[in-house]
Amino acid sequence: MKTVTEFPRKVVEFPDMGIVMPDGCRLSARIWMPEDASDKPVPAILEHLPYRKRDGTIFRDQLTHPYFAGHGYASIRVDMRGNGDSEGLMDDEYSEQELQDACDVIAWAAAQPWCNGNVGMMGISWGGFNCLQVAAKRPPALKAAISLCSTVDRYADDIHYKGGCLLLENFGWASTMLSYSSRPPDPLIAGDNRWRDLWLTRLENQPFLAPLWLSHQHRDAYWKRGSICEDFSAVQAAVLSIGGWHDGYRNTISNLVTNIRSPVKGIVGPWIHKYPHYAGPNPAIGFLQEALRWWDRWLKGAETGVEADPDYRAYVMDSVRPARWHPERPGRWIAEQEWPSPNIKLEAIELIPDGAKPAIVASPQNCGLAGGEYFPFTFGPELPGDQRPDDALSVCFDQAELEEAIDIVGAPEVEVRLSSDRPQANIAVRLCDVHPDGASELISYGVLNLTHRNSHEFPEALVPGETVSARVVLDQCAYRVPAGHRLRVAVSNAYWPMIWPSPEPATLDLSKATLKLPLRPLATGDEVSFAEPEGATPWATETIRPTNSERHVDRDDEKTGVVTLSITDDFGEVRDLAHGLVHGSIVRETWAIHPDDPLSAMGSTHWTQTFSRNEWSVRTETFADMRSDAQNFILSARIEAYEGEKLVFERDFEQAIPRALL
Repeated sequence: MKTVTEFPRKVVEFPDMGIVMPDGCRLSARIWMPEDASDKPVPAILEHLPYRKRDGTIFRDQLTHPYFAGHGYASIRVDMRGNGDSEGLMDDEYSEQELQDACDVIAWAAAQPWCNGNVGMMGISWGGFNCLQVAAKRPPALKAAISLCSTVDRYADDIHYKGGCLLLENFGWASTMLSYSSRPPDPLIAGDNRWRDLWLTRLENQPFLAPLWLSHQHRDAYWKRGSICEDFSAVQAAVLSIGGWHDGYRNTISNLVTNIRSPVKGIVGPWIHKYPHYAGPNPAIGFLQEALRWWDRWLKGAETGVEADPDYRAYVMDSVRPARWHPERPGRWIAEQEWPSPNIKLEAIELIPDGAKPAIVASPQNCGLAGGEYFPFTFGPELPGDQRPDDALSVCFDQAELEEAIDIVGAPEVEVRLSSDRPQANIAVRLCDVHPDGASELISYGVLNLTHRNSHEFPEALVPGETVSARVVLDQCAYRVPAGHRLRVAVSNAYWPMIWPSPEPATLDLSKATLKLPLRPLATGDEVSFAEPEGATPWATETIRPTNSERHVDRDDEKTGVVTLSITDDFGEVRDLAHGLVHGSIVRETWAIHPDDPLSAMGSTHWTQTFSRNEWSVRTETFADMRSDAQNFILSARIEAYEGEKLVFERDFEQAIPRALL
């Protein structure tokens, strides 16, 4: 990445500007703007997050916000209420209070003498979600948004219930937020006499969100609120949507470009859950320059040509050897002026033709361990590995060796007719690229809770032995399968630890299966290009402990038969060279299951967060566990908070949530 130190306008920074909400709650904002903004007002750009501007997102903030400011914007990074250095309490993700706070910050910014009255909102993941939801509320000053790694559907295309199946990320992310939001404000910002009171109040009121999310197992009003797919027309701001093929949120770009009527464009690269100017796998792109084209057009009225950009720009990844991490994905950029594209045709491939012998699907419960993380973000061993171990536990439909390469661009689908011997069952479908030596690389996958085959809002139990039809939509992808390789469709009724298992082992009889493959004429080279990545001066730190990520699978064949996936992500410990704060973070996860017993499923997490400066030090430890029986999900969690080595706060959570049709 090229570091830019000279900008058209000189930048000044305000590390803690208070923005007081109508109810008196003070939000802490870090703001960069041109030094002469009061004389020459500029548009504002808001990023509104719970992830702590002081230490949590500072790496990316340093690259991004000063860069925008140097090009004539007031770039505003706000800690949401109840997080970081802001006052107040948080009770859920994307609450009405959170969204109203963002609207109030937008109105505040538009009214400042240094602002020209136009505001944009941007963000990745949480910030990508809430900028779309805020746009749907139409605050008058909001003219444009850039949403990365986000969703339009909080229920079926988020970390909660993909295809109506309970994602383990539902529990995992609740555990993460329990740790994240339990961290203290910085005494240098909150004050030596206030930080502790704010922290203890935050700890006493800290929610563990997994029970709440599990209390809404169907697509009810809880999930519809904030899902902009309920009314795409509500979004009238210009939206640039960006995502990555190695991220969990790869469908949003197509959904937005297809359905929003306001100006909208989409870009999908080979990336994990990161901003694309520093993301991996390479190639990264000049995201900040691309963002400036968007902001300059919709916030300044400049003619930057973004309206003429192709609707959908995507990176078609070449076939590679399976690996848990790829520093680079070779391939090429394609451009579709319209999306959905008339250039893409669906090819139907009969996997089980009419009258053929049914395929029996009865997967061991540990099928899925090669699937990787839902949204990788550590630049470590989190990508899908060689699929052969999971293929061996699935029913596989291998196609003939390809005589010519094909480009798959879009969302593959598999239509099935099947029966189940249980009233509830899941189905997982993986599309794989099989190399000549048998190595199997994941192209895309989809999962479906078969009781949700007709509706996520009104599930219908399966009648054992009765044949039903279902459609499994796989995630969007852009992938070249070379000549000499074969396509494999692998079908299982377990996908651990991506989804929570059914309460009973089930057997599916597949009597018919058809793959619908979106094929695009073979791209001969890059059809569009991007500038090389740029960024402002990086965050200045001293490394106290380096980062490290590990994962391994243990099979206790001699005693219990349990298969255990253990993951440790040590995010390291660093000292901020500007203000001296030392922060470290480690998470340990365990996911265990017996291949024959879905009720043996167990997940546990343990987070450690440390902060220190001179003689001051604090530490939080959070623990969470999840298991289930045939009737209930059983959840427990614990927070411990320490000043030095003294325990100053502890709190336990425990709750059983009745299982619905999951």
